[in-house]
Amino acid sequence: MMKRIGHLHVLTDETVQSRFTHVELAEMAIAGGADTIQFREKNRSTGELIAIAESLRRTCRARNVPLIINDRVDIALAVDADGVHLGQRDLPVPVAREILGPTKIIGGTAATLDEAIAAEREGADYLGFGHIYPTASKQKRGAPKGPEALAEVCRALSIPVIAIGGIDRENFLPVLDAGVWGIAVIAAVCAAANPTLAARELKNGIDSKFKERSES
Repeated sequence: MMKRIGHLHVLTDETVQSRFTHVELAEMAIAGGADTIQFREKNRSTGELIAIAESLRRTCRARNVPLIINDRVDIALAVDADGVHLGQRDLPVPVAREILGPTKIIGGTAATLDEAIAAEREGADYLGFGHIYPTASKQKRGAPKGPEALAEVCRALSIPVIAIGGIDRENFLPVLDAGVWGIAVIAAVCAAANPTLAARELKNGIDSKFKERSES
């Protein structure tokens, strides 16, 4: 079965803004064209996480958009999410695969080419690479990688590469030019004045880039 790896991943977040809930952000992002929602929450109890994730799952399935859980394999399993995204300090990809099974989406994380190659070797379905630009949305490892390092990773891997970290409407075009499958954003949508319009602008740019690739 072909797994659906979206081109615009929006990570819902209630720390970069306080106007909208995770579910409201998901609804607005999807309305703007986001084709993957990732639930990212560091400050709630497990019970609260399950309740929010269940609501997100209903929202995403009603709109036929995959729901990925950030870090927490147990939450993904509990709510039957479409997959999980794992950081370098989370469960190893092979362990998560044993728990979730072969049909679920598992994303790996890398900040170096060696880490990227290792994630693919371990069986990740896609790779989140970054941070590309300076960002305050999440804890950072090392200096920003930039589009050139991103392009090197895209050339080396056969799985989809999703760029993350500081990407917004002002700088996402060079990221797309690096050859990525897609981008993941937090503040660019969640903290925007209008999250739906912000997502739409990013998705339109992605769609245009993929049309160029198909015509070249």
